[in-house]
Amino acid sequence: MNSSSIEDKHYECAERLLVWNTLKDVLNGKIIPNWFGESECFWYQRDINTCSKQFIVVDPIRKKRKEAFDHEKLANALSLLTGNPYTPYDLPFDSFSFIDNEHSIQFSIEETSWVCDLHQYECKRIKTNRGLSPYESCSPDGDWSVFTKNNNLYLRSLNTASVKALTDDGEPYYDYGIQPDSSTSAVFDRLYQQRLPPLVLWSPNSKKVVSHRLDQRKVRTLHLIQSVPQNQAGEPEAHAYRYPLVGDKYVPLIEFFIFDIESESTIQVNFGPIISGMMSPLTHNSQTAFWTDKSNNFLFLNFSRDYRMVQFILVDAETGKARILLEEKSNSFIFTDLYNLGFGGVNIRWINKSNDFIWHSERDGWSHLYLYDGNTGQLKNRITLGEWGVRQIISVDEEKEWLYFTAGGRETGRDPYLQHLYRVRFDGTELMLLTPEDAEHEVFISPSYNYFVDTYSRVDLPPQTVLRKTDGSFVCHLEKADVNQLLAKGYNIPERFTVKAADGVTDLYGILIRPANFTKHKKYPVLDSFYGGPQLIHTPKKFTWGGEFLVGPIDFTGGAQAFAQLGFAVMIMDGRGTPYRSKSFHDYSNGNLERAAGLEDHVVALKQLAQRFPFLDTHRVGIYGESGGGYGSTRAILSYPETYKVAVAGCGNHDQRYYLAFWGERFQGMFDPELYKEQDNTLLVSQLKGKLLLVTGDMDDNVHPSLTIRMVHALTKANKDFDLMILPNRHHGISADVYYIRRRWDYFVQHLLKVEPPKEYSIKDPMFPG
Repeated sequence: MNSSSIEDKHYECAERLLVWNTLKDVLNGKIIPNWFGESECFWYQRDINTCSKQFIVVDPIRKKRKEAFDHEKLANALSLLTGNPYTPYDLPFDSFSFIDNEHSIQFSIEETSWVCDLHQYECKRIKTNRGLSPYESCSPDGDWSVFTKNNNLYLRSLNTASVKALTDDGEPYYDYGIQPDSSTSAVFDRLYQQRLPPLVLWSPNSKKVVSHRLDQRKVRTLHLIQSVPQNQAGEPEAHAYRYPLVGDKYVPLIEFFIFDIESESTIQVNFGPIISGMMSPLTHNSQTAFWTDKSNNFLFLNFSRDYRMVQFILVDAETGKARILLEEKSNSFIFTDLYNLGFGGVNIRWINKSNDFIWHSERDGWSHLYLYDGNTGQLKNRITLGEWGVRQIISVDEEKEWLYFTAGGRETGRDPYLQHLYRVRFDGTELMLLTPEDAEHEVFISPSYNYFVDTYSRVDLPPQTVLRKTDGSFVCHLEKADVNQLLAKGYNIPERFTVKAADGVTDLYGILIRPANFTKHKKYPVLDSFYGGPQLIHTPKKFTWGGEFLVGPIDFTGGAQAFAQLGFAVMIMDGRGTPYRSKSFHDYSNGNLERAAGLEDHVVALKQLAQRFPFLDTHRVGIYGESGGGYGSTRAILSYPETYKVAVAGCGNHDQRYYLAFWGERFQGMFDPELYKEQDNTLLVSQLKGKLLLVTGDMDDNVHPSLTIRMVHALTKANKDFDLMILPNRHHGISADVYYIRRRWDYFVQHLLKVEPPKEYSIKDPMFPG
């Protein structure tokens, strides 16, 4: 690039490293075993190249690894039957099942299911799932489904197609089996006609199903104004949704019901109503309710509104009678649902053999597990102990009384966030490390608990996948990722670093990505890719290359690799006030959301990094982020103008009083004017000295656009110069919006590199590639 402009080729290099363009640039980086029923054998899909794949079967006992079937014969058979020319290693499916004692396989091509005999390689179309729709919830035995319609629940027989109502008294905002509008996507789902499956939990024996009635009738109504209605001309359109703010009297409440399929009876659980929270307790991947394997009991967690108290409730499935097994209180927010907020299930397991349960708590200052008597609710013994933290329960072997879990911080001299797999007896004895490599480990344990597949990596270590026994002994290597194509695009391997927090004592861990075409004696501007929420960590720990598609492609590095191609160094770090360390480390955010998850730690970290890496120009530092990162980026440029010169703040929740009740009340505390005063970003606008770009989508049903407009109002009253961008018809996930990405590039190029960006460079949209 020259001194006055940056060329298109630099933007082209940056675009090539956007996560949706690197999805296929690592071969065999994600290996997922598919176990054969209860056996030790499994198959997985491996990459031959970016366009070719191969299905491999592994027999751990016989130590055999081979192709799952004859790919060429299957390709020929399918080509002959369908008229489509398939090649052996580009078969039109990514998953299959062995049937007929592994003599045949079953798979789907688009909407059609097939069975192929592996002796003769004769394939035929079959009818499956009996017309199950994506908005239905199917019973474990495959005989029944449940769906919602007109505020009620309906049961459909998948054998006879007969339908009957399970409820008939549902009404708007007092209905059955749906998410609260506070799930942060209510308007999006309605606008794009996302008909969702009901929120139900089937009993393992398929005889009962649990759901709830959700009462939002008195919850505050907010509106979003769609200024540019899609697919129609005309005036702006208002969209209403129920959304409780901090301190509101009314929040969504739920009542549980148990529906008996055989007797066609319904009983209401004799407990509650309970607060729904951000999402329903029945939400997949953030579930706080579950059945016992015997289908005789249903269990759920009940949190107080401020998350300083949690109860574990046992319900008799025959009578609906409920009793409190355990109640725990804390002076700060409870993180029993360590993997909640949409990121996984809770660290609680019911042991059916003994009617005991495993409970997760940070009561002693660290994340640990405890064994309780499920009949009396009394503590039997603690299972784990020490100045380290349990992360996730992976599996429980009830017969042999082994508990398998991941944890971080136990192995000395390692990044405490790296997850290793351990096993321990229920009584807390025989604790054993099963994954010795200094890396982040993602594991899959066999149904028999005898083997596990482990993919380990770090941001600076490409993935490798191995097979081990659950006593930790090594069996064989399965795959080693090939990252050559990714590196050829200019991907920079991040450098891990450790610095001290603002207290001068606490170690903090982050990564630094050097600019492309790095020259040792040159100075480079620095970007801080920031997130200011206390519920998760922002810094990637495993090798990261491709985005994950949720509503759109999500980049968990904040586009750092693309920024490196434009000539920036990028820092990502988690300060104090974030999870997975000690309870005291996390509590730094408790009642102090204005600290934006350790923002002051970022300021001192930048100074330490500049001493270690002289090429970092601390006179040219920018910061960016969305949501909690939008809040934190704005906070940064207002609070630390001597450090941060440029900020791009997307959809920030700039004042928790006007954000979702279940966020502010959980982390800041129940509403008190003095407690909430300091966290308001509008109070700091007079301190703005640098360049600030505020961005919001006008249809953001998570963080209401008014929070950005409030900042605009305060800044204009203070007569401050700033920039504003409103994206029509965009929701909360603006980080995947290609126009926003390009304008964010432009903003930092103009104001930190001090050169002109290419005029109106166009990034190809992954959602609408045409």
